[in-house]
Amino acid sequence: MQYYIKADQFLLEDRLEGPGYLAIDNGRFGEWKASISTQEKIVDWSGYTIAPGLFDTHIHGVNGYDIMDGTTEAVQEISAALVALGVTRFLPTTLTSSAKSLEQSIAAIVEATEEGLSGAQSEGIYLEGPFFTEKYKGAQNPKYFCDPDLKLFERWQQLANGTIVKIALAPERVGAMEFISALKNANVNISIGHSNADYDCCEKAIHEGANIFVHLFNGMSGFHHRNPGVAGAALMSNAFVELICDGHHVHPDVAAFTWRTKGDRVVLITDCMRAGLMPDGNYQLGEFPVVMQDGIARTETGSLAGSTLVLKEAIKNVSQWTHRSWEEAWHLASLSPARSLGRDQVIGSIRPGKCADYVVMNKQLTIQATAVNGEVKYQLNNRK
Repeated sequence: MQYYIKADQFLLEDRLEGPGYLAIDNGRFGEWKASISTQEKIVDWSGYTIAPGLFDTHIHGVNGYDIMDGTTEAVQEISAALVALGVTRFLPTTLTSSAKSLEQSIAAIVEATEEGLSGAQSEGIYLEGPFFTEKYKGAQNPKYFCDPDLKLFERWQQLANGTIVKIALAPERVGAMEFISALKNANVNISIGHSNADYDCCEKAIHEGANIFVHLFNGMSGFHHRNPGVAGAALMSNAFVELICDGHHVHPDVAAFTWRTKGDRVVLITDCMRAGLMPDGNYQLGEFPVVMQDGIARTETGSLAGSTLVLKEAIKNVSQWTHRSWEEAWHLASLSPARSLGRDQVIGSIRPGKCADYVVMNKQLTIQATAVNGEVKYQLNNRK
């Protein structure tokens, strides 16, 4: 299927253009042109902006469902909810639990993906744990913490048909360096998080192949001028850093500082759990009861329990906090996530040859339509 999108603005990989036309050819982006032949098939979105689809690389659930439900229904419902929010790709994210529960969730993700997701597409599984440290456990259950185990991971990877693309761990755990090296050689991305490691330990982990830090400043030893800790290693390395820009997990000025420091190595994430898009009330995150009040989810002990953030709102927040344009911030939630996983040659931005994942927005950045591989998966009934 080939067609052209007509719109006022196009956020291309390297610039903002428009008005004009963007070619979609068999699910891939073609060239942007200022004018085309009137004989071409045109989808008219005059008055609107076209931007690349968003990529949430750390999300547990939304709209009442969670990946740890261990059902294909949960995965499908999360996929459907995300595409309406402008998210075209995501990493279904587990959390620390029993081996049985993790394996059930992995199997459900594989089954749902193989039967075909109706909305946002999975780019692989993200295991957040169980190889963490208790001091910075957050909403992870320390009952199941253990040292990195390559045989255990290989069992999970076999169950996943090789689709586990990312795992988070605390590098101070016994055997972590050998584990990181082995997974790097297997093309699995390693994140550092829920960790009390010192700076030198993190530096060694990065040398062995760790390339991402989990939700920066949360669930890790903080920065101190004599003891840089995990946060210091994240800021001073070339690794990517996840950032939750909901105004609760990280102070707005710290988020602005991080963007100035890390540039396009910042990856905006939601870390959203099942309470996302839902009313205040009682919910569950893994085995922990969670209360959401005023949109903030916390465990009974008061710890933040993921977020209820929408990725597009994270873009608007960081743009407002830094006084930088929305189009600069947008790529932190599309292209940077793709780069963090080595997928930026295929997805993450509007460039000829890449998957035609795009969103249509009005001037208020309200999503009007979302397409995956050139096929519209969501559209508002009434254009505004």
